[in-house]
Amino acid sequence: MTHTLDRRHFLASTSALIAATSAGTAYAQTGGADLVLLNGRITTMDPSRPEATALAAQDGVFTAVGSDDDVQSLIGPFTQVIDAHGQRIIPGLNDSHTHAIRGAVNYNLEVRWDGIDSLEEGLHLIRQQAERTPKGQFIRVAGGFSEFQFKEKRLPTVAELDAVAPDHPVLIHHLYKLTLLNTKAVDWYGYNKPGHPEYPGGIIEKDAGGSATGRLLAAPSGLVMYKTLAAAPKLSIRDQINSSLQYFDVINGLGITSVSDAGGGGMEFPDADPYKVIRWLHREGLLTTRIGYHSFPQHKGEELSDYQRWTAATKAGDGDDLLKFVGAGENLAWASYDYEIFADARPDIDKGAEEYQHQVMTVLGESGWPFRQHITYEETGDRLLPVYEDVAKGAGLTPGWFVDHVETFSQKNLERIAALGGGIALQNRLQFQAEDFVANYGTEALRQTPNFRAILDLGVPVGGGTDATRVTSFNPWYSIQWMTSGLSRGGMRMYDDANLLTREEALRLWTVGSAWFTGDEGRKGMITEGQLADFAVLDRDYFTVTDAEIAKLTSELTVLGGEVVYGAGKFAREDLRHIPAVSPDWSPVILQQG
Repeated sequence: MTHTLDRRHFLASTSALIAATSAGTAYAQTGGADLVLLNGRITTMDPSRPEATALAAQDGVFTAVGSDDDVQSLIGPFTQVIDAHGQRIIPGLNDSHTHAIRGAVNYNLEVRWDGIDSLEEGLHLIRQQAERTPKGQFIRVAGGFSEFQFKEKRLPTVAELDAVAPDHPVLIHHLYKLTLLNTKAVDWYGYNKPGHPEYPGGIIEKDAGGSATGRLLAAPSGLVMYKTLAAAPKLSIRDQINSSLQYFDVINGLGITSVSDAGGGGMEFPDADPYKVIRWLHREGLLTTRIGYHSFPQHKGEELSDYQRWTAATKAGDGDDLLKFVGAGENLAWASYDYEIFADARPDIDKGAEEYQHQVMTVLGESGWPFRQHITYEETGDRLLPVYEDVAKGAGLTPGWFVDHVETFSQKNLERIAALGGGIALQNRLQFQAEDFVANYGTEALRQTPNFRAILDLGVPVGGGTDATRVTSFNPWYSIQWMTSGLSRGGMRMYDDANLLTREEALRLWTVGSAWFTGDEGRKGMITEGQLADFAVLDRDYFTVTDAEIAKLTSELTVLGGEVVYGAGKFAREDLRHIPAVSPDWSPVILQQG
């Protein structure tokens, strides 16, 4: 393979050359930094020094943070010196719950509706994509949007999808509430043929004549949606690599430098293609985002044997600062999995789920594996938290475990998590379904769903996240806007002021807070000496823009371990990496990059 000479390879080769010369020895003695940034407005997240104007990084960590004068002496002949032009600088953002490994390999296949404001525009994007997509290939929108963000306040009809793409299968995945298939897609899957697959807990809707309508419904299981989406054509491995490079470049451009990956449907641990791709990128030195990842069993009834096998072969914590295996979850057992379709009635977990969950958690405790678990509803917590408490007395709960989501948890159940030493990861799933939630549960219930203030007052580890890409958008600023303004994607004001976070609190959850969830507390999340040198220079000042503008923030310069991994605008010249052209050449990403 021919390698592009990126900044990492360039610095490695020049460092070797310098070390072999007397000039190199003199340079080393000067203490010159790899990177120095001046003239910034730095929010450090370090309580002992909340603000600064300059920083220096050497060997991947911050070596100085303070005034411009404080770092001037660290500028050597090979130091990359960056003028921040007075812009706001924050620690790199860290998504504590996402599905980035899977999302990355599929990114080049997907039309994204995340940021558009009308169904008309969404249908236009599909029409444009149909004109350039090869025959037989799918057109798909795989989550990240809400119908309430559209001025029309509705989803497309199957007839509309047929009209804009009559010759291609079209799949629209909306949360885990509904998947829409046009006529070509129904035919492709054979859902009108006798003997087609059926999925427990899901509905392939049929009309009075027995023909598939093109609507797939969770009732309450999303398995029909997982399996349908997974069966669509995939990219080649080479194109999955390209897709991953594009995806991580995009999230770097939003200021993200770390993620905690929660596995997901279609992700057979540890050898599914997405895991192979991410390990290859890591070996080749091409990762631009730190990833801590968890294992997710795929087959109901096989979770216990999966975890027995996995814990025997894999040690929690294996890896390094760029790619690290963390532990189990977010699915521990399908019997215990509750689905967050807030428009529908709350689903119950399986009868007897507690006994099976106890067996799984005992294996994890005996093996020293921390875990994460998807729990949406208070009622599910009522049933599962006693299992936690019982296992804590026996095999034990390995430190670093946490619960994801907790949207409707009461103070009582939140306190049970705190008493057991767990953390809580919060995602903005409800921001995409607030209007549905109100229709089902009422406005009063929404005002403390989730109860931000009660959770923060517990003093437990709390991280911010998205649950991207099939549920919400990968854009971290939507989540931060939700926490600080209470705005739904449809513009509804969800919370009273008492249940809103300050902008500093929300940023802390997305930086310092989220570091705990991959075992990196104290190593990243702050701009302070000794921590990993990850930061972003924002295009506008997060602390002064309007609530509406928060969702539109981007990074103009993103740095990972003291190396620039993204540069745009006036900072474009600082990025010495080469991102290849998007492949395949009909990818929707090309159209949407425009």
